[in-house]
Amino acid sequence: MIVDAIGGSITAMASEQRHFARRLRRQATEPEDILWSLLRNRRLDGLKFRLQVSLLGYTLDFLCLQRKLVIELDGAQHDAERDHDAARTQEIERHGFTVIRFRNEMVLNDRDAVIAAIRGGLGTSTENPLL
Repeated sequence: MIVDAIGGSITAMASEQRHFARRLRRQATEPEDILWSLLRNRRLDGLKFRLQVSLLGYTLDFLCLQRKLVIELDGAQHDAERDHDAARTQEIERHGFTVIRFRNEMVLNDRDAVIAAIRGGLGTSTENPLL
């Protein structure tokens, strides 16, 4: 039996989806690597984040299950996928999750603003943005 990200048991998770998430973790983009370095090992306010996790049939970039927060990074390919991204976000939010999206350029150029926005989504705003 496999357990999904929200703790429910499922009888079978598509092998292809697991391999896809694993491949994404290995082939992370620079913005994903940067954000993961700020979130991993409970570095942000002691909260656990997961990288490239499967939830509701989607592979999410980052997930804080404790606060039901999903973080998605959007590169140039997402410009052509706006309708798909909007439908995906709506489906995830329908299950009680909050979805925050950042352009890759924002992660590369304004990490303090990204962390502040994440903290806003988590409800843990503090004065020092990167601690």
